[in-house]
Amino acid sequence: MVKIKAIIFDVSGVLALDKRPDAAKYNRRVLGVHEYVAKKLKISLDQYFDSIDTDYAKSMAGEISEEKTVKEIAANLKITPKKLKKLFLEAYENHFKQNKKLFKELSKLEKQGYILAVLSDQWHLSEDPLMPKKLYKRFGVVVVSCDVGLRKPDPKIYKLVLKKLKLKPNQTVFVDNQEWNLKPARKLGMKTILFKNNKQLFRDLNKIGVS
Repeated sequence: MVKIKAIIFDVSGVLALDKRPDAAKYNRRVLGVHEYVAKKLKISLDQYFDSIDTDYAKSMAGEISEEKTVKEIAANLKITPKKLKKLFLEAYENHFKQNKKLFKELSKLEKQGYILAVLSDQWHLSEDPLMPKKLYKRFGVVVVSCDVGLRKPDPKIYKLVLKKLKLKPNQTVFVDNQEWNLKPARKLGMKTILFKNNKQLFRDLNKIGVS
């Protein structure tokens, strides 16, 4: 068996968890954030999505800058860019919490010599609240869609992570909470784990020789 040298983690749903107990059951993680903002602005969810959809998608794929994303969405919603950023910061902080138990385990993995990496789809208004620099500075490689102009499940973004890690696919394991994001990784030869909870993750890591 080829030794695993790097463990690559998704953020939303893995390193950052929804605070609501029913989130996994109804898969309403992202919607909750947008509902929060729409409610604060006292507009319908349909009107809200009409205002952000195009820029949100472009931002997630890194096709437009953070400045342009904020400026255009703020104009559509008729609020200031400063208020928009504050609203989304509140929304993500209210709906997500850092997976403290997993972060604690990361310290053990680091001591054992594993390289820790991040591969995540984020848009410009979710990256800072979900990925605070003080927590994420420990990761050797961080690849975020809005920063690199690629997003899952495009095989190119997985290849980019591997290139930055300077490792072969079978020397890595990718942990994500969505099956469709794992398929391209497997096709490249990476080990994969579908994240459901911490206990299951640690058990599955152990099965492939990571403990």
